[in-house]
Amino acid sequence: MIAADTSTWIAFLEGERGQDTQLLDRALEDRQVLMVPVVLTELLSEPKLPSSVADTLSDVPMVDIEPGYWQRAGALRARVLSKRRKARLGDALIAQSCVDRGIPLLTRDWDFRSFVDAAGLDLVLDRRTAAVR
Repeated sequence: MIAADTSTWIAFLEGERGQDTQLLDRALEDRQVLMVPVVLTELLSEPKLPSSVADTLSDVPMVDIEPGYWQRAGALRARVLSKRRKARLGDALIAQSCVDRGIPLLTRDWDFRSFVDAAGLDLVLDRRTAAVR
């Protein structure tokens, strides 16, 4: 099982090529993708998102939020911030969801590297596309 960050989902939905979008495509075919609730919220926040795409995204099985999740996510973000590293709230919530479930995160967003050191996030970073952003 894997999860994908908003950056990878957007690239996938827009038909962009990259290691991450290819992995996401294969994982979707094999039904090996879990949707992180915060990622779904970010994707559904796009006013121009077609309703058919919104319905399809909503059909992807969701990562369960376990008891103590919010406290763990807050502590994780605090650890990253204490090292003077960037830790957006949404990123901390996404990272904690993946850490709790023990699943890798596909992303184009280099900011998630901070969560690798702080929590052992298993990250699949598309270096080619992330380097351009």
